[in-house]
Amino acid sequence: MADIQVLGGPVRRGTEILTPEALGFVAGLHREFAGRRDELLAERARRRALGVLDFRADTRAVREDDWTVAPVPGPLRDRRVEITGPTEPKMAVNALNSGARVWLADLEDANTPHWHNVVGGQVVLRDAALGVLEHTSPEGKHYAVTAERPAVIVVRPRGWHLDDKHIEVDGRRVPAALVDFGLHFFHNRGPYYYLPKLESHLEARLWNDVFTKAQADLGVPHGTIRATVLIETIPAAFEMDEILFELREHAAGLNAGRWDYLFSVIKFFRDAGPDYVLPDRDSVTMTAPMMRAYTDLLVRTCHRRGAHAIGGMAAFIPNRRDPEVTERALAKVRADKEREAGAGFDGSWVAHPDLVPVCREVFDRVLGDAPDQRHVVPDGTVTAADLLDVASTPGKATAAGLRSAVDVGVRYLMSWLGGTGAAAIHNLMEDAATAEIARSQVWQWLRNGVVLDTGQRVTADVVRHVLAEVGAALPGSAAAVELFAEVAMAERYPDFLTVPAYERI
Repeated sequence: MADIQVLGGPVRRGTEILTPEALGFVAGLHREFAGRRDELLAERARRRALGVLDFRADTRAVREDDWTVAPVPGPLRDRRVEITGPTEPKMAVNALNSGARVWLADLEDANTPHWHNVVGGQVVLRDAALGVLEHTSPEGKHYAVTAERPAVIVVRPRGWHLDDKHIEVDGRRVPAALVDFGLHFFHNRGPYYYLPKLESHLEARLWNDVFTKAQADLGVPHGTIRATVLIETIPAAFEMDEILFELREHAAGLNAGRWDYLFSVIKFFRDAGPDYVLPDRDSVTMTAPMMRAYTDLLVRTCHRRGAHAIGGMAAFIPNRRDPEVTERALAKVRADKEREAGAGFDGSWVAHPDLVPVCREVFDRVLGDAPDQRHVVPDGTVTAADLLDVASTPGKATAAGLRSAVDVGVRYLMSWLGGTGAAAIHNLMEDAATAEIARSQVWQWLRNGVVLDTGQRVTADVVRHVLAEVGAALPGSAAAVELFAEVAMAERYPDFLTVPAYERI
């Protein structure tokens, strides 16, 4: 084990997860695939430097040929309601009991990579798989899984871009995606996963090869693992067919990860000029032309290939202490899910147990007794121009929007640095994706000298002034303010705010 080093401190029950056998399994994945991961990250940078997105000519045959993914396994046949959340014991129990068909056990955007979260989340997932998960709060309240039909667990590991600083193999950090997947699959034999932040079919091919090796090494039948890919980057939107094709023996579907998708649009075109500057985040709804093109293409691609199309998460959440807030949240979520069900999606995400009945009612009305609507393949075509039609997005950049972006970004970073990756802020559920939108939008507005509705131009002094006001109103925010300034005002744009943030915890 001298070539495998665990640099994190002790975590309660961590020895159950960090066994020599499990670490050896992770090390095997690292040695086989970390080099390819590095090459693909470099390819992301090269692709963005070209500044051009279109459907690939060299994969035209994949898009035009007739093929389907492997048949959907029984536990994933009905996905009409999926609840997302971090692998914290209380929230895990509530998610499993919520009545949702699927629990997206999030090791990524809703779960900060503090070492106790990384290992503790694996303990929770193992207990859940064994049917022994329970939790007692400091106040003495006991939580246990009592649902007759607990939600099916689908695990989201961290993305390819992040290394885990707490585990080194042969002197280098292990890709966090391989840590999360490797530890979970070794102890539980999976088998269901969400794959985040892919940018190309080559990255999907890498995951497929990881799955193939993992199954072979542990004697698990090939094709047992099933993955749903989040289409949450704009480069991936041009390769939906190709991504499903690469994973076809392990594919379950695609998900419209709307918040990361908006982040990706801003990031990819951050310095491409005024035609690619988005208005306030609140203005960019799913009915905007570019967003409708994105979801239409996703549903059409999935259903043509026999895969599930899963909708995204509305950020609105209820407040049990404020009936008016709850009423507004329920109405907005209902409208969002009605739009998705009507567009052909087979299910959708919610972020709170109280929203499960709303989503289920909407999809029950559309699906009836059928588990999905994969037989519905919408007519029409989506062009590259449709996906890139940023300029038609209604709305404007406002002073209130600038302040909101800074305020939400700083508040979220305070939560993230403190170890909580899913934060209720102003009656919205915020995670790393929405914080990425906030700081990226500030960077883009600043770089492009955007003029706000007040006539004021966004400059470095203006942003610093807003940051100072926000920081003064939030005691204990100094570290978060400093970090937000770093990722929102840097001369060279940081690809992910969680990378520099990770080094601060």
